[in-house]
Amino acid sequence: MWQTGLLTVGMLIISNVFMTFAWYGHLKLQTAGISSNWPLYGVILFSWLIALAEYAFQVPANRMGFVGNGGPFTLMQLKVMQEAITLIIFTVFTIVFFKGEQLHWNHFVAFLLLVGAVYFAFMDTSK
Repeated sequence: MWQTGLLTVGMLIISNVFMTFAWYGHLKLQTAGISSNWPLYGVILFSWLIALAEYAFQVPANRMGFVGNGGPFTLMQLKVMQEAITLIIFTVFTIVFFKGEQLHWNHFVAFLLLVGAVYFAFMDTSK
């Protein structure tokens, strides 16, 4: 079952890379002058095409990872894990593509609190 868990996490990571580019990549294209003149519907369509790839990984990851389908994770664990992965991917994306953005102490505190959320979501409460 650990292989299913590992595959689920890997697919969630890939999904979140696509999601981050779908949600925020157009901002980088705009600052680079590539999409500055695109109408809003063009930006939306562009983002939807990227989001299609996100869904191609997200949906199967959740289906195979869900305990109700024989996977190792509860629905709450999948969601909290996905949020933690999203924050990590977003932070890397921001540092790499938006060099002017800065991380401050409060961001690190927020990260630690999210790690705490993952811990509590996976904590065994049956004892």
